[in-house]
Parts: sequence; structure tokens; C-alpha cells
Amino acid sequence: MLNEPVVSSPKQPARKPGERRLQILQTLAALLEQPKGERITTALLAKKLDVSEAALYRHFASKAQMFEGLIEFIEQTVFGLVNQICSSEESGLAQVHRIITMLLHFAETNRGMTRVLIGDALVIEDDRLQERMNQFMERIEASLRQSLKVAVAQKSLDGEDDLPARANLLLAFVAGRWLQFAKSGFKKRPREYLDVQLRLLLS
Repeated sequence: MLNEPVVSSPKQPARKPGERRLQILQTLAALLEQPKGERITTALLAKKLDVSEAALYRHFASKAQMFEGLIEFIEQTVFGLVNQICSSEESGLAQVHRIITMLLHFAETNRGMTRVLIGDALVIEDDRLQERMNQFMERIEASLRQSLKVAVAQKSLDGEDDLPARANLLLAFVAGRWLQFAKSGFKKRPREYLDVQLRLLLS
């Protein structure tokens, strides 16, 4: 027995820095795609990942910090795309159209994130998370207002005095489509009737 050769088990490939952290966020986002599922707790998250809760806390100090990770992804993705649109598109009206289309498409392709966008997933979480999402919405409204201002300067839209109201209306439209999408169990597509509705909103 002592003379039998020792067979070493194959080593697991080393995990890349940040890989587990990303996996945790991806799992959290996937759980958010089930609006009628269980309340998301660190115990449930750990179970889905097949790790201990202590393992989660090696990467995030709290569940609120996990949600902040999702919000950071939303902010970086959305505002990165807004900047691309505004730098590549000269027409103010076209900027507005593309920004709104992007916002609705983002929700459609990131269903779990939609529940963060509408605040549904943040109801019982730390208040600072909702405050951060409120700031996100204010930045979106400011981006729309700036593009509308460009459209007025280009004579493709009337009513400079109405810009704040129009930007707020467009933001409310986007938020409403996000809400319908989430509350329908992700069945009602956010971009349904979009071209017709934008024609009405921007006429």
C-alpha cells in the first residue's frame, strides 16, 4: 500500500482576477429575471453559485454593494452608448430617437437590469441605491434635453421654452415602457409601436 504511486489530482485552472465577482453579479442579474421568484437573499445567491455566504462576502461587503455593481454596469453601458450616439449623430432629433431606442433595447436584452431601472428590485434594499438610480434618471433626462436643444437650434423642432417639459415626457415614456415590460413578466416588448409613438412625441 505504501509503495503505490501517488496520483495527484489535476489542478483547477486559476481563476482570473474579478472572475468570481463577475459571476456573482451575473447570477444576481439572472435571479432578477424571475419577478415572481423567491426574495433574493445572500443565502439564495450562495446556493445558486454553490458557494458559502462567506465566499460572497470576500468579494462584496454587503448585498447593497452587489446591487451597486449592477448599477455601475448600467451607468457605464448606458452613458457610454449615449456619448457614442451624440458624437456620431449630428441631428438632434436623430440623437433623441437613437437614445430612446437604445434605452428600451438595453432593457429588452438585460431583463434583470430592468427591475433595477424601475426600482422594483431596490424596494427593500439600502436607500442609497434608489437615490443613485434617481440620479441616473436625472442624467438621462439631461441628455435628452441637450439633444432636444440641438434639434431646436437646427430648426427641426419648435418650442425652446418647452424643452424641460418635453425631455421629462420622454423620460416618463421610457420609464413607463420599462415598467410595462417588467410587470408583464418580460412579455410586452419595450419597443412595440416605438416609431409611431416617437413620431407623436416629437411632432
